[in-house]
Amino acid sequence: MTSLLKPRDGKDVEAAVHWALAESKTLEIVGQGSKRGVGRAAQWDLSLDLSDLSGVTLYEPDELILSAKAGTPMAEIEALLAANNQELAFEPVDYGPVFGAGPGRGTIGGVLGANLSGPRRIKAGAARDHFLGFTAVSGRAETFKSGGRVVKNVTGYDLCKVMAGSWGTLAALTDVTVKVLPRAETEETVLVLGLDDATAARAMSAAMGSSNDVSGAAHFPAPVAASLQAEAGAALTALRLEGVAPSVVHRRRALEVLLKSFGEIAVLEEGASRDVWRVIRNVTPFTGGARALWRISVAPTRGHEVAAAIGEGAEYVYDWAGGLIWVALPATEDGGAERVRRAIAANGHATLIRAPAAIRASVPVFEPQEPGLAALTRRVKESFDPKGIFGPGRMYAGI
Repeated sequence: MTSLLKPRDGKDVEAAVHWALAESKTLEIVGQGSKRGVGRAAQWDLSLDLSDLSGVTLYEPDELILSAKAGTPMAEIEALLAANNQELAFEPVDYGPVFGAGPGRGTIGGVLGANLSGPRRIKAGAARDHFLGFTAVSGRAETFKSGGRVVKNVTGYDLCKVMAGSWGTLAALTDVTVKVLPRAETEETVLVLGLDDATAARAMSAAMGSSNDVSGAAHFPAPVAASLQAEAGAALTALRLEGVAPSVVHRRRALEVLLKSFGEIAVLEEGASRDVWRVIRNVTPFTGGARALWRISVAPTRGHEVAAAIGEGAEYVYDWAGGLIWVALPATEDGGAERVRRAIAANGHATLIRAPAAIRASVPVFEPQEPGLAALTRRVKESFDPKGIFGPGRMYAGI
């Protein structure tokens, strides 16, 4: 028997799930496999490969709407949008290089199923905020739809919010609809050089609290700033401005005045700015390698405190004005889980993005849930997938 099911359309997906139910088989939902290493190291009987469900099914640039089959590569979607001076405003991270694979292998279904959001999240919101509708097959082998092709849809429950971040454990997405937005005419990045983490947090807070409409705020401590080709030993704090050229210039000058008391200022023009934010978006300093990689979300003003509490041996990059910390730790027996969980305590949440299978099988990969929330998670899982055939145990043991 093959270990791979590769449906050609939604009807095939429904048939595959119906067969799996009849045979009591469990399924791993996969597109191009760029995020396959995320989650607990659970075991499934077969892979449900949705990569043949590919292609844009509707694109109306004037209406800012795009629909595509769930297995459509992100590279194809981003190229189509760029040709029309549009983009996915939530700027999804590409996890392929994090796991040592090539870039551009992710799919639109995977991006939405994982709720992947990049640096612009602080301005534009998360992937789930741009997820308008979908067609999917539940664990009952039933095809169902939710949402639609309008930004405001108040009919019934907003199941897009439920599917976003479910990591393929509730249903198999077959077709999705997203909101797209015009791409900024140009961008510039203001750099503040040589700041320690606490001072960088204050500088980013000042920038975000100003009227300068900052669309990205990140900090590279000195040990990893070399990934941006900085001078040796110089930490970098980056603030991005996007829009029409006259507005960007005006806001950049105002931001320089605001930040000059923090340290030396430098400016990156459009091309260099886009390169820097691609590095930040795709966590390039921690591409590949054997180190455990954690994604930690905290209040922006506490980011530097959490990093300090994790202690020696850690390398980190701050995004979302300090609210998102990427932390690389030696792949010790627990991948640094005890240190990370202790550092965030009850004031944030952490996900182990990359670690050997032995570590992912022995420590909580996603943030542990308190009993009430865990019970709700279990009920949601049972509602969509009562027999537990989709990725059982990928997010939480026993679910």
